[in-house]
Amino acid sequence: MQHIDESRLESDLAYRFQYVSGFMGFNADDIEAIHGAASHLAPVVPALVDAVYDQLFAYDCTKRHFVPRQSGYEGDIPKDIEGLTLTHEMIEFRKQHLGRYLVALVSRPYDGKMVSYLDMVGKMHTPKAGSKDLDVPLVQMNALMGFVADALIATIEGLGLPLDVERRTTRAFNKLLWLQNDLITRHYQAA
Repeated sequence: MQHIDESRLESDLAYRFQYVSGFMGFNADDIEAIHGAASHLAPVVPALVDAVYDQLFAYDCTKRHFVPRQSGYEGDIPKDIEGLTLTHEMIEFRKQHLGRYLVALVSRPYDGKMVSYLDMVGKMHTPKAGSKDLDVPLVQMNALMGFVADALIATIEGLGLPLDVERRTTRAFNKLLWLQNDLITRHYQAA
């Protein structure tokens, strides 16, 4: 039986990632499957990004988080939720961020820098990083992650990969998205 320092799980990001990934069995084979999907997923990233934003804009409780200025965005911001469209310059800016995130998942090595990046993805949806006006409730983050997981799995299933590769890739992304979800939810714990 392995001993896990539970207090260290809250203070040491690398230790936490190592524990959660080890517990789930996320390993080099999974990373290979994820990286192996890169050439297949690259052409569909724009469609995945559009599907995510279509879903986010279908609900006022998620769309409202796109009205405040995005960290790093310098252009005009909409006055209110009704004035915000999917073609607004700030949404295009944010779509680029999501596209880069999806590309990072399939192309970057899963080292300390990547773990820190995945952690920042969680943190930036709270006032703890990026915009102080951005505070996405955890229920909305969970809904988003569930939608992304389903969209990604449906996309993988539609690639026409050999069945064994499809299964391995789907399982690898499932583990990865659970790891990402852990690195999101940790920023919602009381300090």
